[in-house]
Amino acid sequence: MNKFEQLGLNESLLLAIKDLGFENPSEVQEKAIPVLLEQNTDLVALAQTGTGKTAAFGFPLIQKIDAENRNTQALILSPTRELCLQITNEIKLYSKYIKGLHTVAVYGGASITEQAREVKRGAQIIVATPGRMQDMINRGLVNIKNIDFCILDEADEMLNMGFYDDICSILSDTPEEKNTWLFSATMPAEVARIGKQFMSNPQEITVGHKNSGSATVSHEFYIVNARDRYEALKRLADANPDIFSVVFCRTKRDTQAIAEKLIEDGYNAAALHGDLSQAQRDGVMKSFRGRQIQMLVATDVAARGIDVDNVTHVVNYQLPDEIETYNHRSGRTGRAGKLGTSIVIVTKSELRKIHSIERIIKQKFEEKTIPNGIEICEIQLLHLANKIKDTEVDHEIDNYLPAINEVLDGLSKEELIKKMVSVEFNRFISYYKKKRDLSSQSSGERSSEGRAPQEGDAVRYFINIGSRDNFDWMSLKDYLKETLELGRDDVFKVDVKEGFSFFNTDAEHSDKVMEILNNVQLEGRRINVEISKNDGGGRRDHNGRNSGGERRGGFGGERRGGFGGERKSFGGDRDRGSRSESRGGFGGRSSDRSERRGGSDDRAPRNERRSGGTTPRRSDSPAPRRPRRS
Repeated sequence: MNKFEQLGLNESLLLAIKDLGFENPSEVQEKAIPVLLEQNTDLVALAQTGTGKTAAFGFPLIQKIDAENRNTQALILSPTRELCLQITNEIKLYSKYIKGLHTVAVYGGASITEQAREVKRGAQIIVATPGRMQDMINRGLVNIKNIDFCILDEADEMLNMGFYDDICSILSDTPEEKNTWLFSATMPAEVARIGKQFMSNPQEITVGHKNSGSATVSHEFYIVNARDRYEALKRLADANPDIFSVVFCRTKRDTQAIAEKLIEDGYNAAALHGDLSQAQRDGVMKSFRGRQIQMLVATDVAARGIDVDNVTHVVNYQLPDEIETYNHRSGRTGRAGKLGTSIVIVTKSELRKIHSIERIIKQKFEEKTIPNGIEICEIQLLHLANKIKDTEVDHEIDNYLPAINEVLDGLSKEELIKKMVSVEFNRFISYYKKKRDLSSQSSGERSSEGRAPQEGDAVRYFINIGSRDNFDWMSLKDYLKETLELGRDDVFKVDVKEGFSFFNTDAEHSDKVMEILNNVQLEGRRINVEISKNDGGGRRDHNGRNSGGERRGGFGGERRGGFGGERKSFGGDRDRGSRSESRGGFGGRSSDRSERRGGSDDRAPRNERRSGGTTPRRSDSPAPRRPRRS
């Protein structure tokens, strides 16, 4: 029997679930669906972003709707236009076998009269952003006085964006006897107040712990001087050529400036913030979903509602003001059971915020150091070698081989490999040999807090397994400890790439590592371990951390900002990528307000002035630029 069938779903929904390829319900679905199907009750469900909450309320809602009655029976409120459209599309997919059931999206940035016309034709379910919904109520274009269900999705995000008054007004226009289902990642005071005011004895479902982080996301931080924050971002980018990421900044001005700097330095990046028009936002998101953009630099408000699969890293270029906001940021990765990493770039003075976040999310951060130039070059070379090895040959190239062979005639295999790799290597080595080591600065700062490095030479190893073998740094560390029968702190500086990884042990374990691991097979494939030419920085402090260059996190190339990278632009007319005039400000309404207020979807705090646009400064020693594709 299908596990969804065991939850009590009807045949029409089970057919749609089969078409969608769903096999096993997520934890929040398993807990919420039976309760909502069997009882007429209010519900508070606390679960992280990406855990399948739309299906958790969507399946029981569709089953309870009377498709023969064309009046509006349910209202779903969501924080942003993107999430509103996403929920609408998913509800339509779930209800594809139910004749006569119509779902309409109501949001800002589109014609309000057309949306009102669609509702009037008959919409049993309305999915809306709070601002546009309030507009339609005020104009008498929609009637929700007799609905049976009201769902608040991402309730904490809506309230963080300043929609408290709108939500209260909308709920006051609904009948008291309706069922209210509230879904949220966290439970701040305003969400609890909404529940107390508008819900009656709600049942509560919690996936994980309240306000806790997702178990599929690992958390790490890098300490840098404030002036080196962007340089650290670039190095993390180069050290991680396979990353697909969202980079969070606190203000629209910083978001635009950082995106433009990344583009100037050859990375495929774009900005997403409230000063972009709706068409620009749509263009950026389309490019990001298509992986034409590898680094999406965004404000918190603009990024709300982003639901993109396989985001490997979230990068906190700056920490948010509210700890709950960090939870929303990290929820953009590690979705649907996949592993993800949340990176924080901090200064020494911000370390207290890390400890505060740890207490709230009930997870520990791993402290790491920025990789140095030699480490980055080594990672990029191995990445390039793996990519060449895994590339499928298009035999159209056979037509050109005679001419190519003539040009390369006389070169040995070794000479050919050296020249081919040097095309990319020379640019990186020439750039990084002029740069200082950021990791020595950060480790020096930490030593001043009483954690001075102690004696203990370390050996760094290369191993031919990585993320394609379903490892992240935590699981690989556990695997190595168990296989080698070493203690918890004996394996450290674990750095996982797509087809290979690095790790460190103290020198005393070197013979054991080489002997055991080179005689182990993983799923029929022989493991190969070698001592890295770069020893990874040598000495460990008394906490088992290495005082040299750790490599982990960031976002680089896949031919975009790593070896073989290329330059692209999005949403702009001068190879700038999503360029628009940056006016500062941060905070947030949502784009659904733009039609009434003529503004952005980001509401700035009262103490922040609007300011003129910025043009990013090019660094004194620019990074190697990636060639454009012809």
